[in-house]
Amino acid sequence: MLATLFYEPSTRTRLSFETGMIRLGGNAVGFAGTGQSSVSKGESIADTVRTVAAYADVIAIRHPKEGAALVAARAAERAGVPVINAGDGGHMHPTQTLADLATIRQRCGRLTDLTVGLCGDLMFGRTVHSLIETLCRWGNIHFVLVSPPELRVPQYVLDRIDKASGCSYEQVRDLAGVIGSLDVLYMTRVQKERFFSEDEYVRLRDTYVLDRARLAAARPDMAVLHPLPRVNEIATDVDADPRAAYFDQVANGMLVRMALMAAVLDDPLPGYGDEKRQTPAGEQ
Repeated sequence: MLATLFYEPSTRTRLSFETGMIRLGGNAVGFAGTGQSSVSKGESIADTVRTVAAYADVIAIRHPKEGAALVAARAAERAGVPVINAGDGGHMHPTQTLADLATIRQRCGRLTDLTVGLCGDLMFGRTVHSLIETLCRWGNIHFVLVSPPELRVPQYVLDRIDKASGCSYEQVRDLAGVIGSLDVLYMTRVQKERFFSEDEYVRLRDTYVLDRARLAAARPDMAVLHPLPRVNEIATDVDADPRAAYFDQVANGMLVRMALMAAVLDDPLPGYGDEKRQTPAGEQ
């Protein structure tokens, strides 16, 4: 039994977790929005999680505050229920990164020796922070960080790149000047929900828009990724381009979350466990 505790709105992440658990043969319960739970009455994260841990075998939590997943994991530890971070504020989104890695490997055939451009809201974009952190573990990545000065990558993320083997970065404002050098372009939306000022959001939201004209300068094998949802930072005329990989990310997101849930529950995926499998003659 999976419990999805989503304190923030979600389409892909929540539904892929729930659909994935059902496809694994399990079930899913939970809430999508604080108004549907005792959170609306002031209940703490820890108390909610301790309660839900009595009903579920694994919990996926999304919360607007950084560090909420860690609080939840500690609360569920006594019950022995694993907690999966489905996004905590502007900090990290590790399961989206699994989908990103699967898609990059599909398109590029590798996860090293790449030039990866990340464009848009790099300050509050938790998917960006998670992806950089994880690609640094593979090494030999050159990150091209494209953003206005107000939305640059936090220093702690840059420090991680500096410490990684063979990794480097450059910070630029102009996407057009670097798009031709990229293996991967990771577009992000400017996140309205992270801004304190509506005027500041409106001023920055249209800074980067990728359309077919701008994409013409890119290499024919470059992959365009986006964690979605998009607002207007990728024009719909890009969707038909073979370089568009963001809906591949959606499909891969469900598959990697299925694998993750199976792993934390120590319940091997059908056909991938330790049991002997029947194989055609001559197949290894």
